[in-house]
Amino acid sequence: MKVMLVGSTGLVGGQVLRALLDDARCEAVVAPTRRPLGMADPALLNPVVDFAALPRDADWWAVDAVVCALGTTLKQAGSRDAFARVDHDYPLQVAARARAAGAHAFVLNSAMGANAQSPIFYNQVKGRLEQDLRALDYPSLTLVRPGLIGGQRAERRTGEHLASLVLGALGPVLPRAWRINPAHNIAGAMVEAALAPNPGVQVIGSSALAGE
Repeated sequence: MKVMLVGSTGLVGGQVLRALLDDARCEAVVAPTRRPLGMADPALLNPVVDFAALPRDADWWAVDAVVCALGTTLKQAGSRDAFARVDHDYPLQVAARARAAGAHAFVLNSAMGANAQSPIFYNQVKGRLEQDLRALDYPSLTLVRPGLIGGQRAERRTGEHLASLVLGALGPVLPRAWRINPAHNIAGAMVEAALAPNPGVQVIGSSALAGE
């Protein structure tokens, strides 16, 4: 299969990229990024793009499946509008262009609590994206909804770090849905959903992604 990956420079996306390149079922990976990834692999195509002005007619849109791990935080984005662009508009545009080019599976790294009607802005944006992706009629759509993601990020997120310390200590006594979700568990679930897609809409919750 030929798979597109957006968000390949993040914690989860980076692990998805490595897993796809190592999987014999994956013939090629298209990983559009804002800056070159700086890595070479015969199976990797890394077009440098402006996500605010994605090309419509590039031949690399022709893939079998799309994995989306693109996302930011309100703090990094700087405003609600900027956050919504990165976490809703850009993924939706990628999904629409790939679908028009023939992609039949889409896998999204969403969030526990995603709900278009949520009073929490973050969850609301994630929920709106899920809702709009359903309208694209992908034969296979997988919504991965992790809770707190475990792993070493390039940038430090203080609140997330403190929460991981607390949940890590309490992990053995917490319900699975509230345990830390290791990034490699999330990446593994996303890769499997892309390379062996099930028909219809699938939801993978935090319980299925939890560490022991």
